[in-house]
Amino acid sequence: MSSAATVVSPAARLRGLKPDWLSDPKVWRTEILAGLVVSLALIPEAISFSIIAGVDPAIGLFASFTMAVTIAIVGGRRAMISAATGAVALVIAPLNREHGLGYLVAAVILAGVFQVILGALGVAKLMRFIPRSVMVGFVNSLAILIFMAQFPEMTDVPWPVYPLIAAGLVLMVFFPKITTVIPAPLVAIVILTVITIAAGIAVPTVGDKGDLPSSLPVPGLPDVPFTLDTLTTIAPYAFAMALVGLMESLMTAKLVDDITDTRSSKTRESVGQGVANIV
Repeated sequence: MSSAATVVSPAARLRGLKPDWLSDPKVWRTEILAGLVVSLALIPEAISFSIIAGVDPAIGLFASFTMAVTIAIVGGRRAMISAATGAVALVIAPLNREHGLGYLVAAVILAGVFQVILGALGVAKLMRFIPRSVMVGFVNSLAILIFMAQFPEMTDVPWPVYPLIAAGLVLMVFFPKITTVIPAPLVAIVILTVITIAAGIAVPTVGDKGDLPSSLPVPGLPDVPFTLDTLTTIAPYAFAMALVGLMESLMTAKLVDDITDTRSSKTRESVGQGVANIV
C-alpha cells in the first residue's frame, strides 16, 4: 500500500489561521459579553490589588490593561485572561514599601524575563505531573483569598450595601436557571448599578478608591540605578513573582483544559505571560 502526501497551499494555511469570530456571529456575542464581564470585574479588582501592593490605582489598571491585551496576542489560552492578581501583589508589596515604585517596576520586568526563560526551558511541561487534587485546592484557595479580600468592603459601610450584596448573590445563583445567553455577573452589575443610580442610593463606588487614569500608559524605563546592587535587590522578588505568576496561571490553565476538554500550550502561556510583564 502507498499513500500520497497532502500538499496544503499557503492560502489554505491562512484560512486555517482565520479566527472563529470572523465567520461565526455567535462567537462575536460570546466574546463581547465575556469581555464586558471581565473588564468590569477587573477594574475594582485591579484597584484593590494596587492598594495591596501600595501603588496608585492607575498603575494597577494600566498593568491589567497592558497584560490582558499583550498576552491575548503573544500567548495565553482561550477562556482565560491574565491580569493583576492578589498573589503577585502580596509578593512584591514589600519591595515597593521598602524601595519605591521604580524598583517594583524593574522587578516586574525582570520577572517577565525569568518567565520567558523558564517557558523556553520547558519548565511549564512539568505541570502535567501535578495531581488534580492539588490544582483544585489551588483554585479553591484563590477563591477563598478573593472572598476574604471582599470583607474590608463590607465593614463600616452604609446599610444599603448589604441588601445590594444579597441581591447580587441571588442574581448570580438564579439568573443562569432562566438563561445562560447573558452572563449572570454582567446582569448583576448592570441591574444593581441602574437601581443604585436611579434610586440615588449612597454607597461606596470604585471611584472612591482613587483617581482613575484619563490617558493611556506611556512606555518607559524604570527610574532606578542600573547597578549590580539594584539587580541583587530586585532579583529575589522578581524570581518569586515569576514562580507565583506561572504557578497561578498554569494551574488555572490546566483546570480550564479539564473543564473544556481541550489542550493548551503551557510553554506559550509562560512565554506570553513573561512578554506581557515586560510590556
